[in-house]
Amino acid sequence: MADIFDAALRFQGEVFTKDKALYQRLARDGQSPKALVISCADSRVAPEHITQAGPGEIFVCRNAGNIVPPFAQMNGGVSSAIEYAVVALGVADIVVCGHSECGAMKALRHPASLDPMPNVKARLKHASAAQSIVCEAYPPDLDEAAACRALSMENVVVQINHLRTHPSVAAKLARGEIRLHGWYFEIETGTIFAYDGEAGRFEPIRGDRPAPVAVGPARPAAPLAVAAE
Repeated sequence: MADIFDAALRFQGEVFTKDKALYQRLARDGQSPKALVISCADSRVAPEHITQAGPGEIFVCRNAGNIVPPFAQMNGGVSSAIEYAVVALGVADIVVCGHSECGAMKALRHPASLDPMPNVKARLKHASAAQSIVCEAYPPDLDEAAACRALSMENVVVQINHLRTHPSVAAKLARGEIRLHGWYFEIETGTIFAYDGEAGRFEPIRGDRPAPVAVGPARPAAPLAVAAE
């Protein structure tokens, strides 16, 4: 804690002093973040650092395994953060960010390791579909590292599908007002892979082309035509 206290003092004396006007503006005018980022709580994965976002630029929700419970589950914090970001803050983009060497995904492959952590075990049930995909649709001879990598990526896609069950997100998608993104952050190389929903694969983000989108904004919805009887 001594290091944390020292860093907090440096923030007050150095960082805040330099950015005082920014913080005063944020306090006065409120926040208007560009995106909601739902990432793993892993201490090695810091969304603000990865995206080089400053104060007030992204709205962040972190939890073990970057889980997004389906709306029907109404699991508190994550669902509330999504609703607030979409309805109150009007974010135009939502990113679900998984990563390499994810402890939650490793634990999902070895369920007995979760027995001493019943809350984590219950939460990771929302990633069961990803585990089933890797077990049943991938080659059976995958080594542990490859299987965990595949599971982390498939989990991102599963959580994006869960996002679409949230009414606030579904409505914005139907109106063409929001985009959903799936990212996989490779800690050891710093590479960010983005999920291309049309191609069904992850691709590295590059500066010479637009980043892939998992679910793009639909054409604004029109009333359904009803055939005459």
